[in-house]
Amino acid sequence: MRAQVEAEQRYGRIAELVTRPLALMEVCGTHTMAISKAGLRSRVPRPLRLLSGPGCPVCVTPREQIDQAIAMAREPGVVVASFGDMLRVPGATSSLERERAAGARVQIVYSPVDALALAQDIPDQLVVFIGVGFETTSPTVAATLVRAAEAAVDNFYVLPAFKLVPPAMAALLAGGGARIDGFICPGHVTAIIGSAAYRPLCDQHHIPCVVTGFEVLDILDGVTMLLEQIATGRAAVEVQYRRAVTDAGNTTARALLERVFRVCDSSWRGIGTIPGSGLELAPEFERFDARRRIPVEVAPAPGFDRGCACGEVMRGLLLPPDCPLFGQACVPAHPVGPCMVSSEGACAAYHRYGG
Repeated sequence: MRAQVEAEQRYGRIAELVTRPLALMEVCGTHTMAISKAGLRSRVPRPLRLLSGPGCPVCVTPREQIDQAIAMAREPGVVVASFGDMLRVPGATSSLERERAAGARVQIVYSPVDALALAQDIPDQLVVFIGVGFETTSPTVAATLVRAAEAAVDNFYVLPAFKLVPPAMAALLAGGGARIDGFICPGHVTAIIGSAAYRPLCDQHHIPCVVTGFEVLDILDGVTMLLEQIATGRAAVEVQYRRAVTDAGNTTARALLERVFRVCDSSWRGIGTIPGSGLELAPEFERFDARRRIPVEVAPAPGFDRGCACGEVMRGLLLPPDCPLFGQACVPAHPVGPCMVSSEGACAAYHRYGG
């Protein structure tokens, strides 16, 4: 009851602050699901739009990398290990799920450590872990690679598909096309990189940023803090999620990332190539790069199937129901685009909980 009263108080404050059309974007799949599950979009004043950005790592993995993983799975003596969401993401002509049904060795794992253990159990096979994720996931892969190096495991490899969140946010502001008045910044990612990582973005684009937790009251507080900044003409980085986020972040995890990876340009499905937005293996760990050990050729392919609007959804240009395929040709049981596949995708959230 107390939480309901507090939520109503926050809704009232939000209504006071929304005096013109505004758009706030979250860039975290967990926020996307939490906002949809709680029905927050239906409770905030109509001039306020809550947009879902490219906060799902599965959704932004380019089709070319899906096709690389598929091609590797077809190679004799190769086992592809992946998080479950990746299996159903469509490539150009197939998916890892279809390849597994056709006899390829595709294994679902729950962590990169599980993939390393699998490699140690089958030393006569090459195990490729698909390294998908933002700054939250990449430190666990980095730690696993250090462990693999120390144990001299020579049949464990990673297909790098890591993404960095702040450069993507900057790309959306610089040329994404959507109007964004403030960012609901991801709590999990920021626990690693620290809230200071958003200051250059905030200063350059004069955009308010608030790092927010995942409970309903957290999100309502974060939205209120953003609206108060906008109302007073400020643009600062603030932290609502203080119980988990600091200015510097997790310095141990950051040091691990700096040791194992190097920043590189990266292609984002539906957005394009974003400078400095990806991670590749540092020279010390290049021997674990699956592309070097198992070179495969894949043909260029469009980012999405015809009619799929996942790219526009992730850039904040459209809402999922605006896509002509949503709920018709594209449903969770038969997804056309990755935003309907992933458990953190915007289309999956809208389909499950409504707008």
